[in-house]
Amino acid sequence: MYQDKVVLCGASSYEQKYYFNQDFSSLPEQVKQELQIMCVLFTEDVGGILTLEFDEDGNLLFRTEAAEADARFDEIGSALKIKELQREKKELLTALETYYHVFFMGEDYDGGSGDE
Repeated sequence: MYQDKVVLCGASSYEQKYYFNQDFSSLPEQVKQELQIMCVLFTEDVGGILTLEFDEDGNLLFRTEAAEADARFDEIGSALKIKELQREKKELLTALETYYHVFFMGEDYDGGSGDE
């Protein structure tokens, strides 16, 4: 169905806009709101543009961009903030990857108990 990368959502400090891919509209409203808050706060904190996208293997990636003339964008702070979000939002991010694997890649869901 999809090749390469699929954008889930993103925010831009330049345009002060948030984008959500409507292909994911079946996600619970609470998840959509949490993604919006996370992306918008990120760009307000470090500047630039943040997108969350799935790669061809179904891994959820954080991608940042910044205009060359953006003195406000903090590349090191951006990387640290991403690591913090990945740690604090691990359960949400893992659930989103599982959702993508099942509903977009057509894989079977095994429950992920990890007891094997």
